Amino acid sequence: MKGIKAMKSGSKVPAIAYLRTSSAANVGSDKDSEQRQRSAITGFVKANGYVVETEFYDAAVSGADPVTERPGFLAMLQRIAGNGIRTIIVESPDRFARDLAVQLAGHDMLKGLGIDLIPASAPDFFTEDTPTAVLVRQVLGAIAQFEKASLVAKLKAARDRKRARDGKCEGRRSHREMNPELVALAKRLRRRNPKTGERKSLRAIAAELARIGHVNVNGQPFAAESIKAMVQR
Repeated sequence: MKGIKAMKSGSKVPAIAYLRTSSAANVGSDKDSEQRQRSAITGFVKANGYVVETEFYDAAVSGADPVTERPGFLAMLQRIAGNGIRTIIVESPDRFARDLAVQLAGHDMLKGLGIDLIPASAPDFFTEDTPTAVLVRQVLGAIAQFEKASLVAKLKAARDRKRARDGKCEGRRSHREMNPELVALAKRLRRRNPKTGERKSLRAIAAELARIGHVNVNGQPFAAESIKAMVQR
Protein backbone atom coordinates (compact mmCIF):
# COMPACT_ATOMS: atom_id res chain seq x y z
CA MET A 1 0.00 0.00 0.00
CA LYS A 2 1.03 3.61 -0.47
CA GLY A 3 1.07 4.20 3.29
CA ILE A 4 3.69 1.52 3.92
CA LYS A 5 5.95 3.03 1.25
CA ALA A 6 5.39 6.45 2.76
CA MET A 7 6.52 5.24 6.18
CA LYS A 8 9.78 4.01 4.70
CA SER A 9 10.44 7.33 2.99
CA GLY A 10 9.37 9.42 5.98
CA SER A 11 6.55 11.20 4.18
CA LYS A 12 2.84 10.71 4.73
CA VAL A 13 0.15 10.00 2.16
CA PRO A 14 -2.80 12.43 2.27
CA ALA A 15 -6.18 10.76 2.58
CA ILE A 16 -9.85 11.52 3.08
CA ALA A 17 -11.92 9.83 5.77
CA TYR A 18 -15.41 8.67 4.82
CA LEU A 19 -17.99 7.89 7.51
CA ARG A 20 -21.54 6.60 7.16
CA THR A 21 -24.35 5.85 9.60
CA SER A 22 -27.49 4.06 8.50
CA SER A 23 -30.01 5.04 11.15
CA ALA A 24 -30.91 8.56 12.17
CA ALA A 25 -31.22 7.21 15.71
CA ASN A 26 -27.44 6.64 15.72
CA VAL A 27 -26.57 10.14 14.52
CA GLY A 28 -25.35 12.76 16.98
CA SER A 29 -22.40 13.78 19.12
CA ASP A 30 -23.65 11.56 21.95
CA LYS A 31 -23.83 8.46 19.76
CA ASP A 32 -21.13 5.85 19.33
CA SER A 33 -21.16 5.22 15.57
CA GLU A 34 -19.47 8.40 14.36
CA GLN A 35 -16.90 8.44 17.14
CA ARG A 36 -16.09 4.75 16.69
CA GLN A 37 -15.53 5.14 12.95
CA ARG A 38 -13.35 8.20 13.38
CA SER A 39 -11.30 6.49 16.09
CA ALA A 40 -10.69 3.40 13.93
CA ILE A 41 -9.62 5.52 10.94
CA THR A 42 -7.36 7.68 13.11
CA GLY A 43 -5.62 4.63 14.54
CA PHE A 44 -5.07 3.17 11.11
CA VAL A 45 -3.62 6.31 9.52
CA LYS A 46 -1.19 6.84 12.40
CA ALA A 47 0.06 3.27 12.12
CA ASN A 48 0.37 3.18 8.34
CA GLY A 49 1.80 6.50 7.23
CA TYR A 50 -1.35 8.36 6.18
CA VAL A 51 -2.68 11.75 7.20
CA VAL A 52 -6.37 12.64 7.02
CA GLU A 53 -6.80 15.99 5.29
CA THR A 54 -10.58 16.13 5.66
CA GLU A 55 -13.58 13.90 6.18
CA PHE A 56 -17.05 13.43 4.75
CA TYR A 57 -20.01 11.96 6.57
CA ASP A 58 -23.23 10.50 5.20
CA ALA A 59 -25.57 10.53 8.20
CA ALA A 60 -28.74 8.42 8.09
CA VAL A 61 -27.84 6.93 4.71
CA SER A 62 -28.52 3.25 4.06
CA GLY A 63 -25.60 0.98 3.30
CA ALA A 64 -27.62 -0.43 0.43
CA ASP A 65 -27.87 2.96 -1.33
CA PRO A 66 -25.62 3.28 -4.40
CA VAL A 67 -22.66 5.51 -3.61
CA THR A 68 -23.60 7.90 -6.41
CA GLU A 69 -26.87 8.68 -4.59
CA ARG A 70 -25.21 9.78 -1.33
CA PRO A 71 -24.76 13.54 -0.83
CA GLY A 72 -21.65 13.20 1.32
CA PHE A 73 -19.99 10.79 -1.04
CA LEU A 74 -20.70 13.01 -4.06
CA ALA A 75 -19.33 16.03 -2.23
CA MET A 76 -16.21 14.00 -1.46
CA LEU A 77 -15.72 13.15 -5.12
CA GLN A 78 -16.02 16.84 -6.03
CA ARG A 79 -13.37 17.70 -3.43
CA ILE A 80 -11.08 14.93 -4.68
CA ALA A 81 -11.38 16.21 -8.23
CA GLY A 82 -9.80 19.48 -7.14
CA ASN A 83 -7.24 18.53 -4.49
CA GLY A 84 -5.37 15.58 -6.00
CA ILE A 85 -5.95 13.23 -3.04
CA ARG A 86 -6.31 9.68 -4.25
CA THR A 87 -6.98 7.69 -1.07
CA ILE A 88 -10.22 7.20 0.85
CA ILE A 89 -10.20 5.44 4.22
CA VAL A 90 -13.29 3.95 5.86
CA GLU A 91 -13.70 2.10 9.13
CA SER A 92 -14.76 -1.15 7.48
CA PRO A 93 -16.16 -2.47 4.17
CA ASP A 94 -19.73 -2.40 5.49
CA ARG A 95 -19.36 1.29 6.48
CA PHE A 96 -18.64 1.97 2.81
CA ALA A 97 -21.58 -0.19 1.72
CA ARG A 98 -23.39 -3.02 3.46
CA ASP A 99 -24.54 -4.64 0.21
CA LEU A 100 -21.70 -6.59 -1.47
CA ALA A 101 -22.79 -5.65 -4.98
CA VAL A 102 -22.85 -1.95 -3.99
CA GLN A 103 -19.42 -2.38 -2.36
CA LEU A 104 -17.83 -3.82 -5.48
CA ALA A 105 -19.60 -1.48 -7.90
CA GLY A 106 -18.55 1.54 -5.82
CA HIS A 107 -14.99 0.28 -5.48
CA ASP A 108 -14.70 -0.41 -9.21
CA MET A 109 -15.93 3.11 -9.93
CA LEU A 110 -13.32 4.61 -7.60
CA LYS A 111 -10.63 2.37 -9.05
CA GLY A 112 -11.52 3.63 -12.51
CA LEU A 113 -10.96 7.17 -11.22
CA GLY A 114 -7.55 6.19 -9.86
CA ILE A 115 -8.72 6.36 -6.23
CA ASP A 116 -7.71 3.81 -3.57
CA LEU A 117 -10.37 2.68 -1.08
CA ILE A 118 -8.98 1.25 2.15
CA PRO A 119 -11.04 -0.18 5.03
CA ALA A 120 -9.14 0.27 8.32
CA SER A 121 -10.37 -3.07 9.64
CA ALA A 122 -9.36 -5.02 6.51
CA PRO A 123 -6.90 -3.05 4.33
CA ASP A 124 -6.66 -5.76 1.66
CA PHE A 125 -10.40 -6.34 1.39
CA PHE A 126 -10.84 -4.68 -2.01
CA THR A 127 -7.54 -5.87 -3.47
CA GLU A 128 -8.09 -9.58 -2.84
CA ASP A 129 -10.02 -11.40 -5.54
CA THR A 130 -12.05 -13.76 -3.42
CA PRO A 131 -14.35 -16.25 -5.21
CA THR A 132 -17.38 -14.27 -3.98
CA ALA A 133 -15.99 -10.96 -5.22
CA VAL A 134 -15.14 -12.43 -8.62
CA LEU A 135 -18.63 -13.93 -8.91
CA VAL A 136 -20.35 -10.65 -8.02
CA ARG A 137 -18.23 -8.72 -10.53
CA GLN A 138 -19.13 -11.24 -13.22
CA VAL A 139 -22.83 -10.97 -12.36
CA LEU A 140 -22.67 -7.16 -12.39
CA GLY A 141 -20.93 -7.29 -15.76
CA ALA A 142 -23.56 -9.65 -17.15
CA ILE A 143 -26.36 -7.39 -15.89
CA ALA A 144 -24.73 -4.34 -17.47
CA GLN A 145 -24.36 -6.17 -20.78
CA PHE A 146 -27.99 -7.32 -20.61
CA GLU A 147 -29.22 -3.77 -19.94
CA LYS A 148 -27.15 -2.46 -22.84
CA ALA A 149 -28.50 -5.14 -25.21
CA SER A 150 -32.06 -4.46 -24.04
CA LEU A 151 -31.65 -0.74 -24.67
CA VAL A 152 -30.28 -1.37 -28.16
CA ALA A 153 -33.21 -3.69 -28.92
CA LYS A 154 -35.75 -1.12 -27.66
CA LEU A 155 -34.19 1.66 -29.74
CA LYS A 156 -34.20 -0.55 -32.84
CA ALA A 157 -37.86 -1.45 -32.30
CA ALA A 158 -38.72 2.25 -31.96
CA ARG A 159 -36.83 3.05 -35.18
CA ASP A 160 -38.59 0.22 -37.01
CA ARG A 161 -41.99 1.51 -35.89
CA LYS A 162 -41.14 5.05 -37.01
CA ARG A 163 -39.82 3.80 -40.33
CA ALA A 164 -43.00 1.78 -40.90
CA ARG A 165 -45.14 4.80 -40.01
CA ASP A 166 -43.20 7.60 -41.72
CA GLY A 167 -41.23 5.76 -44.38
CA LYS A 168 -37.87 6.77 -42.91
CA CYS A 169 -36.17 7.19 -39.58
CA GLU A 170 -32.50 8.09 -39.67
CA GLY A 171 -30.61 10.33 -42.00
CA ARG A 172 -30.80 13.90 -43.14
CA ARG A 173 -34.26 15.44 -43.36
CA SER A 174 -35.49 15.95 -46.89
CA HIS A 175 -36.61 19.27 -48.37
CA ARG A 176 -40.14 17.89 -48.39
CA GLU A 177 -39.97 17.44 -44.61
CA MET A 178 -38.28 20.78 -43.92
CA ASN A 179 -40.07 23.00 -46.44
CA PRO A 180 -43.01 21.39 -48.27
CA GLU A 181 -44.04 24.75 -49.77
CA LEU A 182 -40.65 25.09 -51.46
CA VAL A 183 -40.95 21.61 -52.95
CA ALA A 184 -44.46 22.32 -54.22
CA LEU A 185 -43.24 25.53 -55.88
CA ALA A 186 -40.30 23.74 -57.50
CA LYS A 187 -42.64 21.12 -58.93
CA ARG A 188 -44.92 23.79 -60.38
CA LEU A 189 -41.95 25.49 -62.05
CA ARG A 190 -40.90 22.13 -63.48
CA ARG A 191 -44.24 21.51 -65.22
CA ARG A 192 -44.27 21.62 -69.01
CA ASN A 193 -45.41 24.81 -70.68
CA PRO A 194 -48.82 23.93 -72.14
CA LYS A 195 -48.07 25.97 -75.26
CA THR A 196 -44.51 24.86 -76.06
CA GLY A 197 -44.39 21.52 -74.24
CA GLU A 198 -41.02 22.48 -72.80
CA ARG A 199 -39.90 22.45 -69.17
CA LYS A 200 -37.55 24.74 -67.35
CA SER A 201 -34.13 23.33 -66.66
CA LEU A 202 -33.13 22.48 -63.11
CA ARG A 203 -30.71 25.42 -63.03
CA ALA A 204 -33.39 27.77 -64.34
CA ILE A 205 -35.71 26.61 -61.55
CA ALA A 206 -32.95 27.19 -58.99
CA ALA A 207 -32.42 30.71 -60.35
CA GLU A 208 -36.15 31.45 -60.23
CA LEU A 209 -36.39 30.21 -56.65
CA ALA A 210 -33.40 32.33 -55.66
CA ARG A 211 -35.00 35.38 -57.27
CA ILE A 212 -38.01 35.08 -54.98
CA GLY A 213 -35.91 34.35 -51.89
CA HIS A 214 -35.52 30.56 -51.73
CA VAL A 215 -31.81 29.71 -51.34
CA ASN A 216 -29.75 27.03 -49.61
CA VAL A 217 -28.21 27.27 -46.14
CA ASN A 218 -25.19 29.07 -47.59
CA GLY A 219 -27.33 31.78 -49.14
CA GLN A 220 -26.69 30.48 -52.66
CA PRO A 221 -29.10 29.14 -55.30
CA PHE A 222 -29.89 25.46 -54.91
CA ALA A 223 -27.73 23.03 -56.86
CA ALA A 224 -29.31 21.20 -59.79
CA GLU A 225 -29.18 17.93 -57.85
CA SER A 226 -31.16 19.47 -55.02
CA ILE A 227 -33.82 20.71 -57.41
CA LYS A 228 -33.92 17.25 -59.01
CA ALA A 229 -34.53 15.65 -55.63
CA MET A 230 -37.37 18.10 -54.96
CA VAL A 231 -39.24 17.57 -58.18
CA GLN A 232 -38.85 13.78 -58.39
CA ARG A 233 -40.45 13.02 -55.04
